[in-house]
Amino acid sequence: MKKYDSIAIGTGSVMSIVSQVLREDPEKDIAVIEKDAPGGICLTRGCIPSKMILYPAEIVKHVKDAGKFGIDVDLNDIDKEGIMERMGEHVDEESGSIGHNLKHSDDLDFYHETGTFVDDYTLEVGGEVIKGDKIFICSGSEPLIPPIDGLESVDYLTSEELLRIEDFPESIIIIGGGYIAAEYGFFLSMMGTDVTIVGRNPQFVPDEEPKISEVLEKKLSEHMDIYTGHEAVKVREKKGKKGVMAKDRGGKKKTFKGDDLLMATGRKSNAEYLQPEKSGIETDERGWIRVNEHLETSKENIWALGDAVGKYLFKHVANYEAEIAYSNAFEEEKRSVDYHAVPHAVFTYPEVASVGMKEEEAREEHDVLVGYHSYEDTAKGMAMKAEDYFVKVIVEKNTYRILGAHIVGPQASTLIQEIVNLMYAGNQNIHPIYRGMHIHPALSEVVEKAFYNLHSHEHHH
Repeated sequence: MKKYDSIAIGTGSVMSIVSQVLREDPEKDIAVIEKDAPGGICLTRGCIPSKMILYPAEIVKHVKDAGKFGIDVDLNDIDKEGIMERMGEHVDEESGSIGHNLKHSDDLDFYHETGTFVDDYTLEVGGEVIKGDKIFICSGSEPLIPPIDGLESVDYLTSEELLRIEDFPESIIIIGGGYIAAEYGFFLSMMGTDVTIVGRNPQFVPDEEPKISEVLEKKLSEHMDIYTGHEAVKVREKKGKKGVMAKDRGGKKKTFKGDDLLMATGRKSNAEYLQPEKSGIETDERGWIRVNEHLETSKENIWALGDAVGKYLFKHVANYEAEIAYSNAFEEEKRSVDYHAVPHAVFTYPEVASVGMKEEEAREEHDVLVGYHSYEDTAKGMAMKAEDYFVKVIVEKNTYRILGAHIVGPQASTLIQEIVNLMYAGNQNIHPIYRGMHIHPALSEVVEKAFYNLHSHEHHH
């Protein structure tokens, strides 16, 4: 049995822990285990490949909108294969380079195999048994496929397989109404596929503020059909066509037909392959690894982070959690995770970005002020003909502490950063926004003006 000072499971954000350990003490014995392509979900089948194909989709959208500005332009062709190839080559090259460096590293042992716990702090990996004093689990997640009648006998895509398609379907049905459905629905529709989204929640992208979802649904509906409040109950394939039968809230049935089917029904824990219980590591009822505020599992000296804990499935959160886990494993002072301002974005057109609390939850705990401002009521927004888009901010009344912000519109993911940074600074209040000069006529004025429009009553945009 080979013994290690530290074992890292996964090659995503946990690699920053590995690098730091080796920087501090190159003599440490380290093992890294990876069952999939090296580089983690973000690089190989998540953020990076999806954004590489979503950006061309955004350009197509701008070309289609050119007529609004008196520009007569024809969209003659989209080299879809070229878009997919560029993305695939980049991902394979980066992942291959990470794998090569790990395999040939003198500083650590790389096991490109599935690891399984067999005993306390002990794993079997590729026919070998290894043991670690400290273990970091960053094993990711996988697509969640709900039990739908007939699904097992029908060919379907997941978000991971979609990134490797070579032939684009003429029509596709997407089951699910969240972020993945929104982003890939937008991409496929811009590539010329006829898209139908069937989501069971009455609200499209249900994790957003209702008004934000409303605007996104309205804008995306110009390019696709979106059905909310429809639960898929049966799937069939006939003469190469997929049929999805769904029930609305009142039990009324509706059938959707398409050439292909994409399951965008969320993510689930993949921890069961690790058999964590054999090392005394507890999981919750949905299979996510349980951790405390220090990211410690129920077993001393084993930490878990990233998607494996099922809290916030975003790369930037996993990077942050890696810092916390490193601190708690190797430094004197214990650090607790702080999730008060976790931002995220949906990279459709328009973009959606959000941080902190929604208005409803903020009102339950605080006396709040809410501010809105429309893009089109700023000089730049008017120049862009950015209609219907807005910024919404939520502030604690007596302290002016920022509790949350929500944006739908162009560049939302960039605009929100000014607010995110303030939520991590000093007493987290809004005064720097008032004091800081905002370039006129830049789009950032829409954020500034939302803070100038604070009201305590319900203010309907």
